[in-house]
Amino acid sequence: MELGFVNNQMNKRILEVFTDYVCPWCYLGDSRVKKIKKKFKIDIQLIHFPLHPETPTEGKTLLELFGSNQDDIDQKNERMKALMLNEGLPYNARTHTYNSRLAQEIGAWAQSIDNNTSIHDNFFEAYFVKGLNVGLESVILDVVSKSGLDLEEARNVIKNRLFMKNIDEDWNKSRTYGVTGVPTYVYQKQSIVGAQPLENLVEFLNHFDVPNR
Repeated sequence: MELGFVNNQMNKRILEVFTDYVCPWCYLGDSRVKKIKKKFKIDIQLIHFPLHPETPTEGKTLLELFGSNQDDIDQKNERMKALMLNEGLPYNARTHTYNSRLAQEIGAWAQSIDNNTSIHDNFFEAYFVKGLNVGLESVILDVVSKSGLDLEEARNVIKNRLFMKNIDEDWNKSRTYGVTGVPTYVYQKQSIVGAQPLENLVEFLNHFDVPNR
């Protein structure tokens, strides 16, 4: 799909990945993006996406989110667990979704320090493996600590919302690009949507003659 925007990164090899910490397909897709980084000479830029921005701080049950019944939720979890197992990713059944806005702001702060920060993996683990509410400051700070980042600086980022503008810009980019679901991968004005198999992502980048490593 071609997107209706002018890409100011046309001369750079940057794969933009629109993602959210509470999106299971993003967790799955992130594993494949790591493999892409090993295959191609390309930079990965994560763009935070507002998946369920209306979610309250205490979270929302998946029953509420999907408007379904427990059998349906159980089946969704089983299907997702099988996909994760095939990808070599740990996964435990979800019961809730949570508001990821503050986690995204901290993720953007961590990226500003080190674009290869482990904080993204640790947020995925906190939610999809441990079932924690990643919208809570205490959980976020535990993730910060596990990622080897400065806790006092993180507290200051949270207290003063120092990276609010960064996430506002990411969310606005989603609207500008016309991204409506995640993960979405964008390169040279073209996009591919969903947790694509690795071979699809490889074919997508080969189309642009992105050099191999």
